This record gives sequence, C-alpha cells and structure tokens, in this order.
Amino acid sequence: MSGLRSYPRFVTIEGGEGAGKTTVLRALCAALQADGSEVVCTREPGGTPLAEMIRGLLLDPGHEPARAHTELLLVFAARAQHVAETLVPALERGAWVISDRFTDSSYAYQGGGRGLDVARIAALEREYVGIEPALTLLLDLGVAQGRARARGRDPSPDRIESEQDDFFERVRATFLQRAQAHPARFRVIDAARPADAVAADAVRALQALQVSA
Repeated sequence: MSGLRSYPRFVTIEGGEGAGKTTVLRALCAALQADGSEVVCTREPGGTPLAEMIRGLLLDPGHEPARAHTELLLVFAARAQHVAETLVPALERGAWVISDRFTDSSYAYQGGGRGLDVARIAALEREYVGIEPALTLLLDLGVAQGRARARGRDPSPDRIESEQDDFFERVRATFLQRAQAHPARFRVIDAARPADAVAADAVRALQALQVSA
C-alpha cells in the first residue's frame, strides 16, 4: 500500500520530451467537456500563480544551475501548492482533473535522471502530496525521436530540455519501471505513432475509467 489517497477522477499524463502530452491533455479535456463534465486541465510544475513562478525558476536556463536536491525541493514546493490550491478542491467537489505531469515525473527526472534517493522522493510524496491519480497515461517514445520533435517545436530549449541523451534514457527507463511496478494505475501508450492515434488511445483509456468513476 502506498499510503496515498487515490481519487477516481484524477488522471495524469507522463512521458519524456516531445511525447505529445499537451495534445493528449487537450483531447482528454475536450472529451470530458463534451460529456458535460466539469474538468480542470492543469500542468506541473505549475497550476497556481505561485507554482508557475517556481516553474520559471526551475526551467529558465538564465538562472544559476540548480543542485539536484534544490531542483527536487522546488518541484515539491510547487506540487504542494498545486495539490492544496487546485487539485484537492476540484476533486473534492467532484470535478475531473487532468494534469500534464505529477509525482511520477519526480521519480523519473530527479530519481532516475539525477540519481537521487527514491526513498527520499517517496517521503516527500507522503508528507507533502498525499494523493495519487486513478489513471496515469505514459506516452512512451524513444529519446532520439522525442528530442527531434521537441527541437522542431521549440528551438530554444529550457534547462531540463538541454540535458544530454543519457539523462533522458534514464528518465524513460524509470517511467517504464514505474509502469511495470504499478500496472493497475498505468497505461503505456506508444507515442511514436501519429498524434491522432495516440490521442484516441488516451480517450479510450479515459472512457474506461469513466465507467468505474
């Protein structure tokens, strides 16, 4: 048992750079809105004014390089604000919440990518987050293809996007390990395919969850 509260209408989208998370987020939110459901579409780091300011500190390459533990603590500071101010209030009133990234990204980027202690990440998750999604869609894509997509989208990479390929290979491997360790929550989607096919798979996974929610 994780000790975290799972909300049946909480869905997260995970994946590496260029995997198409924003496209899937839009498709899921549109599907829910078409059904007449209240849905909060959000992202991490971010989701509140203060958390968005922390996002800027984390991703702006113009700032001094953040130490790995500094990065981890800033991510969780933003997440704690996001959970308290945006996620839990929406979930408690019965809204759907779709988030582009959540705590699995900390395990992948700060744990797998930076090599930080997973037990420390889990402790922060228990103390300052306390919730987990009912469904996590992992958009899996090879690092080379994902980075090529990301460069085509934005020629000016942020601080995380500027990391080397081996960093992103560790991130991808950690995401896949977490999917294998939590099969009831994760759905792995092949994101190498056209965007409409990926989005259609994601919507089908959401519809299956709606039946039980």
